[in-house]
Amino acid sequence: MDLTMITRTGRKAWTIAFCSFVIPTVLGLTVSYRFLGYWNNYIGEFEAKTLPVIVIGHSGCYFAVIASLLSDLEILNSELGRLALSTALVMDAFNTIVSGIGTAVISSLKTGSNDDDSGKGPIAALLTTFYFICFMVLTPLLLRPIMRRFVRNTPEGRPVKKLYKSIVFILALAVGLFGTVANQSVLAGLLVLGLIVPEGPPLGTEMIKQLELFSTWFLCPIFVTSCAMKVHIGIHVDGRLLLVWFFIIVSVNWLKILMTIGICWHCKMPKTDGLCLALMLGCKGVVDFCTNVFLHDALLMSNEALSVMTINVLVMGTMAHVGVKFLYDPSRKYAGYQKRNIENMKPNSELKIVSCIHKPSHIIPIKNVLDICNPTSSNPLVVHVLHLMELVGRSSPIFISHRLQERLGSGRHTFSEDVIATIDLFEHDNVGTVSASTYTAISPPRFMHDDICYLALDKLASIIILPFHITWSEDGSVESTNENIRSLNTKVIERAPCSVAILVNRGCSSTINYNGKTKQIAMIFIGGPDDREALCFAKRTMKDDTYHLVVYHLVSTIKNDDFTNWDVMLDCELLKGVKGVYGSVDNVTYEKVGVENTSDTTAFISDIANQHDFIIVGRRNGVKSPQTQALEKWTEYPELGVIGDLLASRDTNTKASILVVQQQLMTKS
Repeated sequence: MDLTMITRTGRKAWTIAFCSFVIPTVLGLTVSYRFLGYWNNYIGEFEAKTLPVIVIGHSGCYFAVIASLLSDLEILNSELGRLALSTALVMDAFNTIVSGIGTAVISSLKTGSNDDDSGKGPIAALLTTFYFICFMVLTPLLLRPIMRRFVRNTPEGRPVKKLYKSIVFILALAVGLFGTVANQSVLAGLLVLGLIVPEGPPLGTEMIKQLELFSTWFLCPIFVTSCAMKVHIGIHVDGRLLLVWFFIIVSVNWLKILMTIGICWHCKMPKTDGLCLALMLGCKGVVDFCTNVFLHDALLMSNEALSVMTINVLVMGTMAHVGVKFLYDPSRKYAGYQKRNIENMKPNSELKIVSCIHKPSHIIPIKNVLDICNPTSSNPLVVHVLHLMELVGRSSPIFISHRLQERLGSGRHTFSEDVIATIDLFEHDNVGTVSASTYTAISPPRFMHDDICYLALDKLASIIILPFHITWSEDGSVESTNENIRSLNTKVIERAPCSVAILVNRGCSSTINYNGKTKQIAMIFIGGPDDREALCFAKRTMKDDTYHLVVYHLVSTIKNDDFTNWDVMLDCELLKGVKGVYGSVDNVTYEKVGVENTSDTTAFISDIANQHDFIIVGRRNGVKSPQTQALEKWTEYPELGVIGDLLASRDTNTKASILVVQQQLMTKS
């Protein structure tokens, strides 16, 4: 959890958080105290004093609960999920301050009512409140610089020293004891220290590695179980208490929902999204449950109230999960109602590409693909390079625009230096024809597809280029495999708002340099929308004499009924440009190859695989043809299609890079 996000939160999140928390809290506390005499007579003095506690508990929310909900629903990286996280962070800050002050005041007043003269009510309340403010202000001011010094003294890529980790553990105990001076629990002090620790590597990541396994999987279940043992669900509750608590809970939550929906409507957000956001902010979880148990232990909540609040946590949490799951589908905004692909681009228009990079070995292969795009003044190139990093040591994902970061003069984040330097150099070498922007997305691997698709949608990209999940070494053997990248590629292929290409780099990762020799580019064409998209991409090399494009048109001697007359017409029209119908081109060769069956196709691919430096093919998803039909059941990597899978196979001897293209999947009306 990055507490500095509060300073970067937009006005929408601040407005929703402020109104959704403050207005229900003020109205709820007004009703509780204005009619305190009536509540004393109706439900008893002790239960009447717990009403403000119930009001504050239901007006706010906890960031950890909302982050867990969004992660479970797999919408952490969605537009609405990011808004919910920002709003929850601000509301959690409000809730922490109000609850802390309230705890300090109420506990001090309670102490002053005893016979012991060590603390008088109003004076003790003011003094304890002062201690609480000092605790919240001085702890970050004093300890945050120490934590940052630990980070600065740790070399990049190296683990944190054991001494530093030991100091952090000692500080945790000290801050916990310091919090008790302000009548806060020890856990409150530990929470504050956890917020002070810089998120991410090296310190935040290392602390999580040290504590997560033991605390999350061993201590936390025991702690929650011990809390649950204090709850008596079957306890008899007076009907008047149920009626009052039901009225308070429903009124506060309805106010939160109405305020959230109203502000979202004012900001021109869809009403369904506003309702989903309200359900998210109203979700209750394990943190709320444990907080109720702490209040019960502090004699601020009765056994009856604890049992009812526990049931309420279950109900509110279930309603949020089911309601948001039913109402919100983040992938619907990626639906392809508008054609965003290379085939349907207007002549002499700029090609917009989103390229993804996971690790340093992907940088040069991606740059080589951008070189092949051959940017010119009449066909400019707009590149958005997204560096994807796994989220470790923090709860909320972040998305950084490095161009905006430079404009604002912010040097806080130092991610992606190699990526930025390479892309800036590429833009400098192609000045006037290339516009490049670099981004860094730090999120869990299972949510990264949202970052990619959202960037492609926002930048009106025509194609997304993804690296393959297998890395080959110089001798052609498999060096590493990353199943997270494979899963990500599959999700992007299914949901992308534009065309998608997967880059398989079977050569070395160094920059392509053939000592002045012509670079050999091959395009294998069979037919269908994916092959047409791949051919349109390959034709961009025609204007550069340093490339020689060979288009292999595999024609079956057997009639194929899967191709419609319209598909055949489109294929023939597109092939005219490389056949020389409109004029011969010296650096383009068209070869028509007749194949009778799959064996002929396999033999042909094996023959040409090592004759070219770069091979472009279509994925041909769902298209059956005699040339490849028998190979479909033997496909190891379905995301590459039959031809791409054959070229990426360990049995195929090639050093060429392979680009497998899938044309945008259009939504059927």
